[in-house]
Amino acid sequence: MSGETFRENYEILQRHAQTLREQDEPNIDDLLAIVTESVQAYKVCQARIEAVEKALAQALEGSGVDTGSAQRTEDDAAQAAPARPTRPAPRRPAAGPGFDDMDDDMLS
Repeated sequence: MSGETFRENYEILQRHAQTLREQDEPNIDDLLAIVTESVQAYKVCQARIEAVEKALAQALEGSGVDTGSAQRTEDDAAQAAPARPTRPAPRRPAAGPGFDDMDDDMLS
């Protein structure tokens, strides 16, 4: 089914994603196998990423490199994101000479 390396499992995920993108209609007969294999491949990839992050953190510990920034939570990232600028209200064109008289002429 799936191999043990990140690369093998990442290729499985890419292949399944491409297969699903190319289908006009989902092939129900193959869908369960694709999902099952993709979930397994994802778990292997996630485990390898976590192992590398842990190894890097241990290797850099005590070196003066900030390793905590790579592990910020979504809340921390949201708080660090710049505030969305507000848009000024749309400007209305200034009425030129004679515009006020136009309405009066139409009504009479």
